[in-house]
Amino acid sequence: MRPVDAGVPPNLTQQLDAVQPRPGVYLLKDRQGKVIYVGKAKNLRARVRTYFRGGDERSQVRFLMQRVAGLETLVTSNDKEALILENNLIKQYKPRYNIRLKDDKSYVSVKVTLQDPWPRVLVTRKIVKDGSKYFGPYASAWAVRETLDTIRKVIPLRTCSDGVFRNRSRPCLEYQIKRCLGPCCLPVAPEEYQRHLREAVLLLEGKSQQLARQLGHEMQRAAADLRFEDAARLRDRIRAIERTQERQQVVSHWGDDQDVFGLYREGGFIEVQVLFVRQGKLTGNQTYSFADFEFADDEVLAAVLTQFYQGDRYIPDEVLVPLDLDDQDVRAEYLGERKGKRVIVFRAQRGDKARLLEMAAENARQSFRERQDADRNRERMGDELRRRLHLRNAPKRIECFDISNIQGRLAVGSMVTFDEGEPDKNRYRRFRIKTVPGADDFLMMYEVLKRRFARAKQEGDYPDLLVVDGGKGQLNVALEVLRELEINEVDAVGLAKMRVERAPQSTELVRSEERVFLPGRANPVILRRNSTALFLLQRVRDEAHRFAITYHRQLRRRERLRSVLDNIPGVGATRRQRLLRHFGSVRRMRDASVAALAEVPGISPALAGEIQSALQDLMDAAETDRRSAPDSTQPSDPGIRDDK
Repeated sequence: MRPVDAGVPPNLTQQLDAVQPRPGVYLLKDRQGKVIYVGKAKNLRARVRTYFRGGDERSQVRFLMQRVAGLETLVTSNDKEALILENNLIKQYKPRYNIRLKDDKSYVSVKVTLQDPWPRVLVTRKIVKDGSKYFGPYASAWAVRETLDTIRKVIPLRTCSDGVFRNRSRPCLEYQIKRCLGPCCLPVAPEEYQRHLREAVLLLEGKSQQLARQLGHEMQRAAADLRFEDAARLRDRIRAIERTQERQQVVSHWGDDQDVFGLYREGGFIEVQVLFVRQGKLTGNQTYSFADFEFADDEVLAAVLTQFYQGDRYIPDEVLVPLDLDDQDVRAEYLGERKGKRVIVFRAQRGDKARLLEMAAENARQSFRERQDADRNRERMGDELRRRLHLRNAPKRIECFDISNIQGRLAVGSMVTFDEGEPDKNRYRRFRIKTVPGADDFLMMYEVLKRRFARAKQEGDYPDLLVVDGGKGQLNVALEVLRELEINEVDAVGLAKMRVERAPQSTELVRSEERVFLPGRANPVILRRNSTALFLLQRVRDEAHRFAITYHRQLRRRERLRSVLDNIPGVGATRRQRLLRHFGSVRRMRDASVAALAEVPGISPALAGEIQSALQDLMDAAETDRRSAPDSTQPSDPGIRDDK
């Protein structure tokens, strides 16, 4: 009888003997049956036995195998099928110990809506057959939006949506600042608009020099005709186009589309840099960082390539890699089938393409150094917080809470989370105050913290540091909540805003320092004004305040809208619903003419006039709120949710 292999779970011994020496995919599972690692191999039997029978001495593999209690293998007919299957299984199971790329968004494209009578130029991530013309895709969304910003500054085309365009009764601000011809309301010659559209297309096609020459001729003609204001505008447009040209870096004279991968590592810390070359120009880059991965360089690069071209990623003509891969021909065939034309995956040994690989490797090294410096700065910041505030540990995750209300009305609370010094917007939460009548900030803070940490206790999900916006009173509320819930793992502090003080018989204002209140200590801690620890606490507190104010204003706008429509005689629930369904938004309703409002069933011309007047007053008040706000920008992450 064959002896049982040391280190192999008894239930897997026979299964290992049955693994075939063929291409395929293997899935490693933990004791709960969850897939924790997915890999592919040309010879499944040899690869799997290497893992289970101690042939791989890397510490990461040993660490992984300590958690493996189950095995599943899937045989394929060739290497390409194994690659496709591995890709699909990683997307399906999201294994904990596979390399995972965080950014899997598709590339952006520029869309010109040629099917519209007055076409627009806009950014999109979806390409559909609707008669529009598309440019791209582009690797850098930031660079694309910068180019579009240049187009909108120098070429007067409309930017509003179709709904707003149809319902405008007077030109908007874009017309006033000479960035739109105002075809929504004013008589504009279609030939003139099409001429401007052709100029925008030239810029998108990369023919900026040709466009600059055309505008130069127009500028000279305007100057000869003594139209000096027109000549000055054309001069400014030419300068803006030339600045756009200067930012483009040519790296190839052949106009190829290439993705260039560079890899740098120190031990288990790995940095992968991807340079995007489009039509011979370097258009952008992307960086991925991995920690504590002891897999070989070719395994890391293969895992990155497998995930990088998932979804709607643009596939270039050439993929340059810094080292030879066993399956690069298979990958080239797979990518070529997805692209619909031949794709080359190879390692360049000399010439311009080898220099591109060197550039990618150098960028990876520089990115690694910058990240290491940033990590060290975060460590110093956390250590300073620990020392100055007498915390048990240097805080990695900080949660900050704030309250916003007007004399107790529409009271809300906010929670923002910073992880290693950066906002983690997936963990932002906002609260409607439910149990506190009137204006009592302490009871409101108590309700918000009780709801948050009751859930945290159920889920075992605690921050390292709890910060409340306020002084000793708010801190005592936080400590009471933690005591009631018997939570001892969380440090808590209160951050009080600086105060403006005026000395008697003095005309000068004196600002006090920011004060940090600590548990069991009567006097607050005063952090140095330029302290990195104070800077972090201020960022967290200000973000919590902004988030609370934004939510509060949102609720005020909703209430104001309901009250405005409900206070118009003749507008009940049915007519209000018809108006909103017809126009889609309050802004479009406000911008609509009286005649357009009267087209809604049940709305007479007289009632339409009253509605327009009331909505105009509403939007004026909302604009006043917006201008008074320090920063009313909503966080863009869809993970933000209301806490029930």
